[in-house]
Amino acid sequence: MKEIIKYCKRIVLGAFILYGYNVIAVNFNMVVPINIITVGLIGFLGAPALVALILLKLMIL
Repeated sequence: MKEIIKYCKRIVLGAFILYGYNVIAVNFNMVVPINIITVGLIGFLGAPALVALILLKLMIL
């Protein structure tokens, strides 16, 4: 039960981190969409996942 709560906290924190990044990045047109996949990646992998998503967005555009 403790692990489930820990993972839920990480997912919620990942959502806040992604939202905070999007608030700043909207001026630079570098918004990463907030969905279950991106929030889950950032929640479980942390900041390196956010950097990877940003780089992936740069490569696609």
